[in-house]
Amino acid sequence: MTTTLVTATNLARTFVIGSEEVHAVHDVNLEVVSGKLLAITGRSGSGKTTLLNLLAGLDTPTSGTVYFEGQDLSKLAEWELTELRRHRIGFVFQSFGLLPLLSAFENVELPLRIAKWDRDERHRRAELCIDQVGLSARARHRPYELSGGELQRLAIARALVHQPSLILADEPTGELDLATGQAIYALLKEISSQENVGIVVATHDVLMAEVADEIKEISDGTFVS
Repeated sequence: MTTTLVTATNLARTFVIGSEEVHAVHDVNLEVVSGKLLAITGRSGSGKTTLLNLLAGLDTPTSGTVYFEGQDLSKLAEWELTELRRHRIGFVFQSFGLLPLLSAFENVELPLRIAKWDRDERHRRAELCIDQVGLSARARHRPYELSGGELQRLAIARALVHQPSLILADEPTGELDLATGQAIYALLKEISSQENVGIVVATHDVLMAEVADEIKEISDGTFVS
């Protein structure tokens, strides 16, 4: 059964650069549900990353509202937003964002250490997520020993490990070749269904059309489809 995770209403974000106003996002209405993969497509500079930051509470809208699991993000204190992101949202980045001196297992386990999970529970959960992305045989390797596709699979496992209800992925295949990118998209689709997690992918890659449950195209800060 799907549930509504995020509702964005009349969302806008304007930046003032010198004497000029830049409308990075405007007139955006959006709903994200559990168990579904939503792709937001558009060229570089179209507003994709700004929109993800607004959905995560990393940025504050100039106008409009973002509700996350029924909570108005604008009403939350900074520490409450930090706790929400720590426990309810996972992030996947184009550049992977892994710690080079930690093993694959330690990178995945780290969010659970920060959240003060019991040792046995965090080990069990980290091993489960690493297995889910097909990297059990590489768990003791460090990032520099992994391929680009393996690094992104590892980043997905880390985003998933604390059992978030929402995962936000910003250009997750930007550093990958075509075949590897397709495999990552297929993995995200599988995880959205198996874990009943809502996933929003910001991408310029039209191949997302083949796997996403829903696609929205953004241009000049607003949806055109």
